[in-house]
Amino acid sequence: MKLPRRTFLHLAAGAAALPALSRIAGAQTYPSRPVRLILGYAPGNAPDIVARLIGEWLSERLGQPFIIENRPGAGTNIGTEAVVRAPANGYTLLYVTTANASNATLFDKLNFNFRRDIAPVAGIIRVPNLVSVNLSLPVTTIPTACCLRQSQSRKAELWRTERRHRPTVRRTVQDDVWR
Repeated sequence: MKLPRRTFLHLAAGAAALPALSRIAGAQTYPSRPVRLILGYAPGNAPDIVARLIGEWLSERLGQPFIIENRPGAGTNIGTEAVVRAPANGYTLLYVTTANASNATLFDKLNFNFRRDIAPVAGIIRVPNLVSVNLSLPVTTIPTACCLRQSQSRKAELWRTERRHRPTVRRTVQDDVWR
């Protein structure tokens, strides 16, 4: 395909002008105003302490205040919903814990879809999670625990989540094998 001379000159002029335009239309620095960091816990517990330390560190480095806002209740769902309803401009952030991720399975009617409405920005802390059983059980992996539960003649409930103010896990012993 042969490129006409006029088209070539238009493209060349546009390419030459592009660097000059990018300096004029520079991106706005972030953050240009205070940022709210919302967490679904009461003040004084571990997520609150970590959020305040991270907020102070970010304020020092980015030159804008990071306001830590506690919105406890409903197993962190009140704080999560506040972030979902806020404008999607990057000035309202959510401090996510494992409770936020598990609430989608614990609560039937939420006013948001966590996977759709919340986008991850950065990892702050890693926390190990584990499942423990009695040493007398012949269980070393989750699949073997599930197989053992299914093989029992009477119903044995390995764990149950209760819908209260916050999720709790309780082991119910209903068979001699589980003792």
